[in-house]
Amino acid sequence: MAEQTKEMNIRLHVYDEEIDVTINREDEALYRAAAAYITKRYNVYAHSFNGKKSNHTIALMVMVDIALRLERELRRNDTAPFDDVIATLTDELEQVLNNKQ
Repeated sequence: MAEQTKEMNIRLHVYDEEIDVTINREDEALYRAAAAYITKRYNVYAHSFNGKKSNHTIALMVMVDIALRLERELRRNDTAPFDDVIATLTDELEQVLNNKQ
């Protein structure tokens, strides 16, 4: 049996357009979910601003919306402050243990 390649071509429906993309096979579900999410967010903005803003401006508003959500999620999951506290506590524990020996 032939080995499947890691890449594949798919067609994504994003808002009112079909887009051909080459992706890693394992990411197909993520790409399809992302396309659905973009379409959902675009529909929200289009409903509010269609006829008032250009399609280009609506698309930019959607990108800012999604980027803002991503930035919030990245900050929420930032472990650097915890890593710093753990490193400090580890250093203090090692000093105490070394002094007892």
